[in-house]
Amino acid sequence: MSDIQELLIEVMPEGSLEVLSRQEVAALCETGAGSLEALLRQCVLAVLNWGSETDSAREVLDQYRDFELRIVQQDHGVTVAIKNAPASAFVDGQMVRGIRELLFAVLRDIAFVDQLARAGWHDQDGQPQDNADITDLVFDILRNASVLRHGRPPDITVCWGGHAIDREEYEYTKVVGYELGLRGLNICTGCGPGAMKGPMKGAAIGHSKQRIRAGRYIGLTEPGIIAAEPPNPIVSELVILPDMEKRLEAFVRIAHSIIVFPGGVGTLEEILYLLGILLHPDNADVPLPVILTGPESARGYFTMVDEFIGATLGPAARNRYEIYIDDAEGVARRVRTGIDAVHEFRNAQKDAWYFNWQLQILPEFQQPFHATHERMAGLQIEKGLPAHELAANLRRAFSGIVAGNIREDGIRAIEEHGPFEINGDPVIMQQLDQLLNACVEQGRMRLGGKPYDPCYRVVT
Repeated sequence: MSDIQELLIEVMPEGSLEVLSRQEVAALCETGAGSLEALLRQCVLAVLNWGSETDSAREVLDQYRDFELRIVQQDHGVTVAIKNAPASAFVDGQMVRGIRELLFAVLRDIAFVDQLARAGWHDQDGQPQDNADITDLVFDILRNASVLRHGRPPDITVCWGGHAIDREEYEYTKVVGYELGLRGLNICTGCGPGAMKGPMKGAAIGHSKQRIRAGRYIGLTEPGIIAAEPPNPIVSELVILPDMEKRLEAFVRIAHSIIVFPGGVGTLEEILYLLGILLHPDNADVPLPVILTGPESARGYFTMVDEFIGATLGPAARNRYEIYIDDAEGVARRVRTGIDAVHEFRNAQKDAWYFNWQLQILPEFQQPFHATHERMAGLQIEKGLPAHELAANLRRAFSGIVAGNIREDGIRAIEEHGPFEINGDPVIMQQLDQLLNACVEQGRMRLGGKPYDPCYRVVT
């Protein structure tokens, strides 16, 4: 199909941007240096490009380099004029309604964070002026997006996993999602394809069988990866957080349980982020069911991950999760009983059901890590560190690899200066190198279907 050459879409009351201030409208309409123009264009293009087979942000941006986005001010708000957009977003010349909703969710979140910055609550990079305010910022963004539902019993299962998993693993994520849906549980993922799409698809069928009309399919993303992992068609509630760290915090704050499917370095980053938080002494008694699961073919993958965690973070880290192989029904039952325990704990603590205020999250898990060669080489990855601090630094190492793989700024840094170098304790470096090599051999680091050229070098 050819690209849609030009279409003017008018904002309709779809739950986002129903009411805009004059300042918000003006900010969205600004162009040129210092404006939201480039950020809006990248995120809107990603939403319109749903179903894309490529996982390279650069390829997407190059393919649609003629894509144009213009925000037009109207008396009642704004309209969006687009040109040379992906044809997959349209049916008979009309934009698919679900895509239109997600498009204006993009504008909603970007406008809201910009408003907070202009009000002096946060700087222009979306960073709170005080670290203690970061959780409040995450809360504010989720509340503004109507994700937080007061009075609704705990029922959100966060699902993590790779966007480029094989067919057998993908089908397994659908079966797990189906079993969750049959039990009335809702799904939150990173909103993209693969293990982010499968659980939503399965849950939608489970919800349908149980005649659940208001099933929730929440997708959390951020500008740096949205082009490489565009929202899948099932996402009904899209939220764009300012950066990866706030996205990860949003996941754990709204989760009542977390399931991890097979994936690549991005999934390993998520696991280490979560374990680093749960290993903090203040979080020892906070219940949060965590399950690692996949089909029989993924047994070796999870054995490898489990051994790496045990060797680096110790037995306490291994005690914070369970591994289920080829047992979708068992996973769903365990999630259901785990969420019941979360419900009891929240009631006893008089904590909100919709947002986990009890979790202590340190600044090293909240402050954005912008990968550079100097920062990657300077990561402190040593045996003597407390487990939660070591987890934080290992998470940053994986975050840097993700940046070198799919983020435009990371790819550019690798092209200019060569691979990132990762240094640290020799034993940990050897274990890290083995884990990463196994991911490459298993095809978990493929990009765009091409042979993987590592953007990193582990110094062993």
